[in-house]
Amino acid sequence: MIDIDKWTEIYNTVKKHRLRTALTAFGVFWGIFMLVLLLGAGKGLENGIMAEFNIAKNAVFVWTQRTSVPYMGLKAGRFIKMTNDDMAAIRASVPEVAVLAPSNQVDGDFAVVYGTKSSSFTVRGESPEVLQVKPTNVLTGRFINQKDMDERRKVAIVGPRTLELLFENEKDPIGKYISIKGIYFQVVGTFKPLGKDEDVVEDAQTIYIPTTTLQQAFNKPNEVGFFAMTPKPGIPAAVVEEKVKQLLMKRHNVAPADLKAFGSANVEQEYQDVQGMFAGIAGFSWLVSIGTIIAGIIGVGNIMLIVVKERTKEIGVRKALGATPFSIVSLIIQESIVITGFAGYVGLLAGTGLVALIESLMIKYEVQAGFFGAPEVNLGIAVTATVLLVVAGALAGLIPATKAARVNPVVALQEE
Repeated sequence: MIDIDKWTEIYNTVKKHRLRTALTAFGVFWGIFMLVLLLGAGKGLENGIMAEFNIAKNAVFVWTQRTSVPYMGLKAGRFIKMTNDDMAAIRASVPEVAVLAPSNQVDGDFAVVYGTKSSSFTVRGESPEVLQVKPTNVLTGRFINQKDMDERRKVAIVGPRTLELLFENEKDPIGKYISIKGIYFQVVGTFKPLGKDEDVVEDAQTIYIPTTTLQQAFNKPNEVGFFAMTPKPGIPAAVVEEKVKQLLMKRHNVAPADLKAFGSANVEQEYQDVQGMFAGIAGFSWLVSIGTIIAGIIGVGNIMLIVVKERTKEIGVRKALGATPFSIVSLIIQESIVITGFAGYVGLLAGTGLVALIESLMIKYEVQAGFFGAPEVNLGIAVTATVLLVVAGALAGLIPATKAARVNPVVALQEE
C-alpha cells in the first residue's frame, strides 16, 4: 500500500527547502543530462564514420606495385601484372576466400560519347561478385551478370553523373548505346552509389562494364588490375590477405622479403580500429558523466545528513512513540530517492529530447557535419541510466538513514 502520510511529509520537507533541494538535485540532473548528450554525440560520430564504410566490413584488396628487391636474376623496380590465372590459383589454393572479384580499368584520356554529347568518365571492368564486396544501389535495369562475363558482352551500367551529362533529356537510358573509345556499349542498368563524400563523387562518374569485355576490347588480354575479396565466415581477413599475397609473390617470382611488390588494404582491421575508438569514446563519456553523478550523490548525501541533524528531535519523538528503525530508514532513503530520481529523470528527458531534436533536424535537412552523423540515444542506455538513478538515490540516503535509525530518543528529546 502507498503511505500517503509519508509522501506528504516528503513533499512538505522538499517544499520547505526549495532552493537547497534544487541546487542539490542539479548535480544529478547535469550528470544524467551530460551522459545522454555525450553518448548521443558518440553515436552520431559512429554513424557518420560508419557511413564511410560503403564496402564489406571484412573486405580485402590486393594490387600490384614495383618490386624493391632483386630476386632469381630479376632486377628491382619490376612492375608485376596479375592475370586471370592468378584468380584461378587463388580459388584453388586459398580455400579461405569466399568472394573473389577481379577488377580493371580503361586507361588513357578519352571521352564517352552519346549522340552529340560527350564527357570523360572512369570506365571500370567488374564482375557480378563485386556487389558482395562493394554494394551499390541498382536503380533501373540490372547489373553485370555471369552471362555478360562468359560471352564478353558489350553492356554498361551507368551512374548519376553519366545520366546528368549524357542522358539529360532522356527519360530512360536503358537500351541506348554509348561509345567508349570508339566501341559501342548498350546501357542495361543505372545505379546510385552508396556512401558519402569523395567515394560517392568518384563512383557517380563511373561506368561499369564486364571485366572480360574490358580485357578483350581494350587490349588488356588476361590482365587484372586488382582483386577484391572477402573471407569465409569465421576466417579473419588478415589470413586471406597474407595467404593471397604469399601465393602471388611465389607465382610472380618476388622475393619473400619484398614487402613493396604487392599493396593491400584490410578493411576489417580498419573497422576494428574504428570500433575500438568508439568503445573508448563511450567509456570516456560514462567516466565523465558518472563522476558528475557521484558528485551530485555526495551532495544529496550531505543534504540528507543536514536534514537528519535538523530533525533529530522529531526522529526521537517518532521512536519514543514506537516507530521502528526500518520506518525511519525508509523515510530518509525514500526522500533521497525522490530527489535523485526526479532530478535524474528530468535530466534524462532533457538529454533525450535534445538529442532526438538534433537527430530529426539532421535527417530532415540531410545535414552532415564532416564525420558527424545523426546522433541517437539507445533505449538500453536510457533504462540503465534510470536504474542507476534509483540505486544512486538509495546509496545517497543510506548513511544519513543509518544515523537517523541510531538516534537515542532520550538524547534527542533533550536537544534544543
